[in-house]
Amino acid sequence: MKNLGAGIATSGAYIVGNKELIKLCAERLTSPGIGKEIGPSLNQNTLFIKGLFFAPSVVASSLKTAIFTSRILERLGYQVEPKYDEVRADIVQTIHLGTEEKLVKFCQGIQMGSPIDSDVIPFPGDMGGYDDKVIMAAGTFTQGSTIELSCDGPIREPYIAYMQGGLTYEYGKLGILKAIEHMQK
Repeated sequence: MKNLGAGIATSGAYIVGNKELIKLCAERLTSPGIGKEIGPSLNQNTLFIKGLFFAPSVVASSLKTAIFTSRILERLGYQVEPKYDEVRADIVQTIHLGTEEKLVKFCQGIQMGSPIDSDVIPFPGDMGGYDDKVIMAAGTFTQGSTIELSCDGPIREPYIAYMQGGLTYEYGKLGILKAIEHMQK
């Protein structure tokens, strides 16, 4: 729901289970007696509709940011997937950085170029579901909204960064340039 909401909708989820548990969840998320009668909006309907309105522009900016990232990093000698001129299936851009240090610095640079929490420095850490440490960067207005501009990767060979997003192309480009600058220090 957050990607569909263009980084504006701050919540969204699906609840699956037996009828009684769904009823309990709905009443916990709204209020007893109202439950799912008003839906899971949590007073987010205006933000969700704004998100739907802005979603095409945000997706276009994300794609443009990915294409920019692909081209500039390819010109710097890195293997990227997809290449800037290839057909894309989504907004994720992979960058084979080759070393742990470059992967960590690239993600840290993305964080430094973010409008929120740019002073936070991410480091690799343990994460449930992964065998290797993972580094994650996303200085986002809406927590967990990867469409804003985010980058992560497992700390293992071949040290691939998975970058996505850019609410606006200008913001995405700035974040990528900051990441490259930090990586090259």
